[in-house]
Amino acid sequence: MLDQMKTNQRLLLEAELAPIQGDRFQPTGFPDIGPATYQLADGTRKLLVESAQSMANRLEAVILGPDNDLIPELQGLSYVKAQLSGASDAETNTLIEAHRLNSPYIITDEKFKEAFQSEADYYKGKPLDWRKIAKTVFKYDVNALLHGLFLANLEDGRVKIPRALSGFVEASDVGEVVSGGVKNNPIDPTGKIRAQKHDKDVYGNVPYQRVEFTAGQIIAHFNLDLGLIKSYELGDEATDLLIALGLYKIQKFFHDGLRLRTACDLRLKNGGVKISEPSGATIPATEKLLRFVQDKINACSSMFANPPVTHIDTATVAKLDKKEGE
Repeated sequence: MLDQMKTNQRLLLEAELAPIQGDRFQPTGFPDIGPATYQLADGTRKLLVESAQSMANRLEAVILGPDNDLIPELQGLSYVKAQLSGASDAETNTLIEAHRLNSPYIITDEKFKEAFQSEADYYKGKPLDWRKIAKTVFKYDVNALLHGLFLANLEDGRVKIPRALSGFVEASDVGEVVSGGVKNNPIDPTGKIRAQKHDKDVYGNVPYQRVEFTAGQIIAHFNLDLGLIKSYELGDEATDLLIALGLYKIQKFFHDGLRLRTACDLRLKNGGVKISEPSGATIPATEKLLRFVQDKINACSSMFANPPVTHIDTATVAKLDKKEGE
């Protein structure tokens, strides 16, 4: 299924999008910056609709169920779960932790930490063996090889794996749509009547401005770094799994995740997802990809931890602020 793609160093995909209703949409915004607009040399006004960092989160989320755990269809993939105790009794895992295996809830477990370092042969003063590191990451949290990993909390923090799967959405020929609204207080528009235990300035009527955009064209771009995946030398079955899993996530994103925000609900245009490089390649249908991924999970089972979900227990404490600690 993937032979036509695997000879290339990059697999580049794109899809044209449009607002599902009307012409306006709300792009991603950044603190103190707002919408990310920019201009090309020929004067074309462009807009970042969704950033690479936000798309990484969305691509990770497409394989999660409502309980923040792996969907049943992909059971068998490796990841780590941590049961917290003490200040929190929550359960977390590497699929939802912002820094995956580098999460303090996970990498501070001494038994896990020692096993990971030993298998990755990663110690201070020794050169990095990326094949051993990739094999160990594949064993414990295979998705980290697609979404990247920076083990800043382990040893001297030299292990930094870039994203193999990345994406972004940008719009061309954009124009602002300025509107506004009012947050109403139906009891007291002046904001003077307040709850006894909540004396913050959140009560009165508040008029506000709002900026949305129109665009001549909206394109979602994806880049699957086949060269990086192949450089890990994990073998054909594992390489196929990583590529197919990346493609499956892209297909799932378009199927499940095009409502990026309340006012940014998009749909696919003009034939769906296309592979722009290598030319002539086609992306398999979602169901066919899923069956292929499941076959590869079975084929790679001996490369994953046994069982594939590693369970650890992590004690937590609540850090007191200065006033509480005095």
